[in-house]
Amino acid sequence: MWDRGADVAFLGSAACLLQADSCLVAAESWRALPTSGRRRRWTGSRFRLAPLKSPGQSHMLTPLPSGPNASRVPDFMVTIRDVAKTSGFSITTVSIVLNDAPLARYIPLETKNHIKKVAKKLRYRPNVFARSLRSKRSNTVGVIVFDITDPYCTHILRGIEKSLYQSSYIPILTDAQNDRTRFERYLEMLLDRRVEGLIALANSLLLDLDILAVLEKRRVPTVLIGREMKPLAMSSVIVDNVAGARAALEHLFTLGHRQIAFIRGPKMLADSRERWKGVRTFAHDSGLALDPKMIVDLADPYDPPAGIEGGYQLTQELLRRKRPFTAIMAFDDMTAFGVIRALTKSRLKVPEDCSVIGFDDVWPAAFYTPPLTTVRQPMETMGAIGVGILLDAIHASLQKQAFTPLHRKVAPELLVRESTKALSPP
Repeated sequence: MWDRGADVAFLGSAACLLQADSCLVAAESWRALPTSGRRRRWTGSRFRLAPLKSPGQSHMLTPLPSGPNASRVPDFMVTIRDVAKTSGFSITTVSIVLNDAPLARYIPLETKNHIKKVAKKLRYRPNVFARSLRSKRSNTVGVIVFDITDPYCTHILRGIEKSLYQSSYIPILTDAQNDRTRFERYLEMLLDRRVEGLIALANSLLLDLDILAVLEKRRVPTVLIGREMKPLAMSSVIVDNVAGARAALEHLFTLGHRQIAFIRGPKMLADSRERWKGVRTFAHDSGLALDPKMIVDLADPYDPPAGIEGGYQLTQELLRRKRPFTAIMAFDDMTAFGVIRALTKSRLKVPEDCSVIGFDDVWPAAFYTPPLTTVRQPMETMGAIGVGILLDAIHASLQKQAFTPLHRKVAPELLVRESTKALSPP
């Protein structure tokens, strides 16, 4: 307990650890005022408040022992001033070395190594917030996803995180939950926090020209993943949906399937239009007839986790139409899971009675029963590509250089598993 009669007052921030009859005092900047009135200052030093030996005796400050057995000052207490004092060099010199300032090239290597060694020994860590204020940089990147529960987002986020980690940028992750209001609010919050760039995993339900025009006006480097907005100066990374859908239908066609049902994506999604374009292109080139009675659409707005239920309900609808089919091409893997469930409930075996193919290759696809044949989007790679483009844009912005938006279209890959099978001859 502090003695009211003590003639030592501590002002500023201090961290005290009560140990029996003594107190460990560690402060980044505090002052001790002895009885004589002569003011002294310690910065980042470590002292022990000695116990009173007799009533009325003043408290005494004694340095704590140093060495490997001494209690260590918390890392956040060590400042450049401490490193300068221990190393024997000026604060200016130490600051130049530890911040790797341009003037550091004029400082002898031996001096720099000594300062860095001392800093490491003292466990010095720079004040990131102070450095950010000085440099007007945050080293943060805002990441907005339309639905963090969607496995599609999970893979892309892994690619984004790995790439940002290697470049020493910190992602600030937000989940719009397929809500445009949330998307706009998070966008405002990220901009208020002065993120240096933005990556958006968003569908057309969340993005529109008015929202993205704000980013373009404020000149915030931005990359869209899974969506393309060419009218705006905004980079994008997408999969070649046309090629992917064509490959999926070609696979079924090669297996001998001609009576194929289709569950298309919501009409509002650009991916739906591109994938259906791939279907129509292959059908035209191969002479495959598309029966309108065997084509159904997922409802708008689209909630990816609800795709399973959508696939289930639409497959039941196809079965009620009494139109024979030997294969179903689903909009994505989540829809395909619902398709398999509905077929199984109707006592139809996959792939013996009906082949099923999806799109995306989300992580459950390989472990489903049966393992799902699908078109794989290189989602982790797409995340990494998006970060690469964004960092180039940020660098150009810092150098006050023009940056031309880049649009990358990555190739999909057909993964043949156990949910598709060659049609047995009649």
